Amino acid sequence: MGKWKYIFLSIFFFSQIGNTQNIPAAFKKTIDSLIKVGPKTYSEIDAVVRPSRKDTILMRYFVNEAIAQEYYSGQAYAYNQLGRRYRDISQFPQAIRLHQAALEAATKEDNLEFRVYSLNMLSVIHRRRDAIKSALDYSQEALELAETVKNPSEGLKRSINVSLNGIGNLYQTLEQYDLAIEQFRKSLKLENELGNKLGLAINHQNIGECQEMQGKLDEALKSYRTSLAYNEEINSENGKVICKNSIAHVYLAQHKLDEALEILEPTLLSSQEIGDKYLTSGVYINLGRAYLLKDNLKKAQINLDQGLAIAERHNLPSNISLANSYLSELAEKQGNYKKAMTYYKLAQEFEEKTINERNLRYVGDMISRYNIEKKNNEIEIINKDYEIVKLKLRKNQTRLLIGGFALILLTGVFYILYRQYQLKNDKKLLTLEQSMLRSQMNPHFLFNSLNSIKLYIINNDKKNAVHYLNKFSKLVRKILEASSLKEIPLAEELETVELYMNIENIRFSNEINFKITIDKDIDIHTIKIPSLILQPFLENALWHGLSSKTGEKSIDLHVSRGNNNFIDISITDNGVGRDAAETIKKSKVLKRKSVGIEITKERLANFAKDYQNTFDVTIIDLFDEKKKASGTKVVLHLPTI
Repeated sequence: MGKWKYIFLSIFFFSQIGNTQNIPAAFKKTIDSLIKVGPKTYSEIDAVVRPSRKDTILMRYFVNEAIAQEYYSGQAYAYNQLGRRYRDISQFPQAIRLHQAALEAATKEDNLEFRVYSLNMLSVIHRRRDAIKSALDYSQEALELAETVKNPSEGLKRSINVSLNGIGNLYQTLEQYDLAIEQFRKSLKLENELGNKLGLAINHQNIGECQEMQGKLDEALKSYRTSLAYNEEINSENGKVICKNSIAHVYLAQHKLDEALEILEPTLLSSQEIGDKYLTSGVYINLGRAYLLKDNLKKAQINLDQGLAIAERHNLPSNISLANSYLSELAEKQGNYKKAMTYYKLAQEFEEKTINERNLRYVGDMISRYNIEKKNNEIEIINKDYEIVKLKLRKNQTRLLIGGFALILLTGVFYILYRQYQLKNDKKLLTLEQSMLRSQMNPHFLFNSLNSIKLYIINNDKKNAVHYLNKFSKLVRKILEASSLKEIPLAEELETVELYMNIENIRFSNEINFKITIDKDIDIHTIKIPSLILQPFLENALWHGLSSKTGEKSIDLHVSRGNNNFIDISITDNGVGRDAAETIKKSKVLKRKSVGIEITKERLANFAKDYQNTFDVTIIDLFDEKKKASGTKVVLHLPTI
């Protein structure tokens, strides 16, 4: 952020400290001596100020003195210690700003060790906030930086371990438990070589969490107790609370309720003293669960409400989902089934939100960044063109001021009005294109497609994994390319929807018979149509027509010659029909909106204005001889462009 950021942070810290006379003289002397010597490694600085690093007032004083003397390594150290304190009390935005300031100070001095340390701290915070993409980016960047050094210092080795641990945690979040344990064991080996008991405690705790999720409760208890022993040896209050809460969680799974309560009640007091809202929320929720299993509904209500309130106040999605799930069970035991359903829906909503954010962040960010950058470049070009035109107008006004002043002025006014009209239309078109792209690459489709391919990888079906991954990447590329074009050949559109159906058919166990039929008198390579208009109708047929149908499932796409130089594209499915689909949709808790069709109709209306022609969409309900719904037919009546 530069000079102004440091001035702002300095003013903030001074306002928090007040009179510097309150700072012990011995600490002032220590900081003066430290800044004069100017060590550049974490271990050298930590050896001097370690006893005071948890004191935020003293660390703020250290920051200000380091800023005044342009001692960047000292700034990086102090900012990171302050960031850790804010992280421990779940004040994540403040913690991120402090670690970013530490990273900038380290970058100014080109101090690789502190850059790696700061990146790891940022990764930890983003992981705590379930921001998986950002967390993984920071961990990988930290690891890549550290591995550029052939003979790393002890501080860098510790940072490598933190990065490995962070990547393991991200695998754990994505439920890839064997891969996560593999990373944690690599980190354990290095931590053991360094004799770092804190690192050993953290990795044993993480391994225990993976084992618990795999249902290996006895192995998990052993790992948790090993971690607890290390935390007690180094007297880490945070670590002790985490381990005890985890042990109690296993006891709950084993229905050892009295043992769980015996651990949780004193652990709650410890977590409150620490001030870590994430831990406190988790302990409250476990206490509520224990009392719920013991049928002490009053105490269960109190503890679950407390845990949920803290989780909502500090935006902890996983804890919010868990608390609502247990509150649903509690309401059911109380006989309040309406309230139980409300809590259940909230739990499902936050769980789905967390899963989507975790698994789709990479693909979503890729598409979003590509699209935003592309549109911004187009807008920038338009703005530059507009500025060039304005400059030319001014020059012409100067040259022809006497003879053509009135004419030039009039021309300029009309031109500007025309350009404004054009820009307004362009803006509307860009908005429609962005909406269209979001509907084509919606999170449900991306997540489910990647999950299906992941299953092939897990099952070691390399051939199918590579086959469908190639199709998926080709589909994404074709959609991104087509999104920038106003119209494309019909052949390209048909190839795109065929790829889309191949990917979607994985999740239907390849039960859907998809067929494309083209009349002989139609050349699909010369006929052009608006880009990306067929996929929303196919998606609608899949999810509303065929997903609830048993037996044979088919979709037929037929291209034929219409009247008056038009072509007809019909999409026919043998699904349950619109009425039955609407009834099924109303009974679902989570409803799937067909926004893609509405966007497509709006785009077709926009094309109709540009080409002074009509684009019609007709939806026909199909019935068999017994007047029973036998599917739906959608007909697009399009002029050849």
